[in-house]
Amino acid sequence: MWWIYALLSAFFAALTAILAKLGIKGVDPDLATAIRTVVILLVTWSIVLARAAWRQLPLLTGSTWTFLVFSGLTTGLSWLCYFKALQLGTVSQVAPVDKLSIALTIGLAVLVLGEPLTLKTALGAGLMIGGTLVLIF
Repeated sequence: MWWIYALLSAFFAALTAILAKLGIKGVDPDLATAIRTVVILLVTWSIVLARAAWRQLPLLTGSTWTFLVFSGLTTGLSWLCYFKALQLGTVSQVAPVDKLSIALTIGLAVLVLGEPLTLKTALGAGLMIGGTLVLIF
C-alpha cells in the first residue's frame, strides 16, 4: 500500500513544479512560497480536525516536537530555495536537481539512521545522480 501513496506523492510533486512555475511569473518567490504554505496549512489542519487527529497532541514528546519543528524549518528552506530556482531556471532542470534529495536522503539514512546500503540502493542512487547530471548539462 505504501507504494500507491509514494506514486501519488510523485504525481502531485510533478504537478507542483508545473503549477508553481506558472504561478510565480512576476511574483516574488518568497511571497509565492508563503501563499503555498498557507494553502497547505489550511488543507492539512482541515484533515486533522476532520479525522480528530488533534487529540494526539498531548501524546507528543519533546523529542517529537523538536524533530518536527526542525523538519518544518528545513521544509520551509527547501521550498524557498525551490521557488527561487524555479523562477530563475527551467522546470526540466530545477526538478531533477531538486530530486537529488532522493540520493541525499539515501546517504543520510545510511549515516544518521544506520539503514543498510544495499548494492541495489547504491546503484539506484548513482543512476539518479547520473541522470540528473545528464539532464542539467
